[in-house]
Amino acid sequence: MAEAATTRLADPDVEARLARLDDLLEGLASAPGPTTRSATEAVGLLTEVYGEALARVMDHADGRLAELLAGDELLGHLLVLHDIHPESAELRAARAVERLRPAVRERGGDVEWAGVEGQVARVRLTSGGGGCGSGCGSGATDVTEAVRAAVLAAAPELTAVEPLTAAAPAPAPAFVPLTTLTHRGAR
Repeated sequence: MAEAATTRLADPDVEARLARLDDLLEGLASAPGPTTRSATEAVGLLTEVYGEALARVMDHADGRLAELLAGDELLGHLLVLHDIHPESAELRAARAVERLRPAVRERGGDVEWAGVEGQVARVRLTSGGGGCGSGCGSGATDVTEAVRAAVLAAAPELTAVEPLTAAAPAPAPAFVPLTTLTHRGAR
């Protein structure tokens, strides 16, 4: 007996469907009437049942399988949605920052995970050295927004991302040769 070929959706196709689903649910939530309430309840119940099924899969998964499931972008988001992700929000957020680090470094800056305080993620951002043209503020804002989006996507349980701007290094003390000091002192 031949197995039927299963077609998988590419990540962009999944994202497009999720965006459409959000639009439909938003429209449904704003529509009046008992049919709307029934449809919204049906979606909620269906989501709960699928969440329970996913939780049971995770209950049966050994450590390596659970890690693979959690590492899949779509499944990871679903595990977070149903509060059954095997990793802490802090670990997922820290990993998201590490994934962004090479791109931030390419722009001449750096981003470093600084931890979680309450429900707020903290990241240390540094800008690249050298002259700063008119685009620096915009570039820093883009990086900050990209980090915020990545952290909250990985760990939506967190409520905010606070960038900690690294202080500029203190200037090196000026070197004054001892002979200059003793020469002046002799006068």
